[in-house]
Amino acid sequence: MNEIVSKRSALYAQKVIKGLESRNMAGYYAATREEALALALSLIPEGASVTMGGSVSAAEIGLVSAVKAGNYNFIDRAAFADKREALLAAYGADVFLSSVNAMTEDGVLVNIDGNANRVSAIANGPKKVVFIVGMNKICQDVDAAMKRARGTAAPINAQRFGLNTPCSKTGACANCKSPDTICCQFLITRYSRHAGRIHVILVNDTLGF
Repeated sequence: MNEIVSKRSALYAQKVIKGLESRNMAGYYAATREEALALALSLIPEGASVTMGGSVSAAEIGLVSAVKAGNYNFIDRAAFADKREALLAAYGADVFLSSVNAMTEDGVLVNIDGNANRVSAIANGPKKVVFIVGMNKICQDVDAAMKRARGTAAPINAQRFGLNTPCSKTGACANCKSPDTICCQFLITRYSRHAGRIHVILVNDTLGF
């Protein structure tokens, strides 16, 4: 990545980390994907049960592959015939891996979900949540973060899953009530009551959508 851009990202990340800390959440900065992977693995004890909410960002830094190959109990929701059983198994996991659809520069996390399996696990259940967040997802405030989540992330994910929504066809949010809409549940995490539960790794890269 361009050296000037990287310098700005490193400085900007410190502002975001201070915001996270003020909200009882831990923040970290990784200059590369390799650093982000090492950081994430340092937060996951060997033998821990680990699951995830379909995070592209976690896969892009190699975290999903590393957990599957490592000394961990990976709970693969794709292996469950009953999706409710997969959901309940995730609630009891030691570590939940995720990203965000967007977050603010003062540390507020914004996520949108269709079935609520991801946002419900972020809100409660797993003992620890580790977020992998590219600097491309940082927004100035909650309004900007919501616009990014609905206007950028949601249409891309609708297209990725082959859903029959207006945004899948046009690339723009139509504020729809389509049966296939993935904008069903909105989770804004502005504070964590549980110190040591939420960890956010900011990565000097463009990750996810």
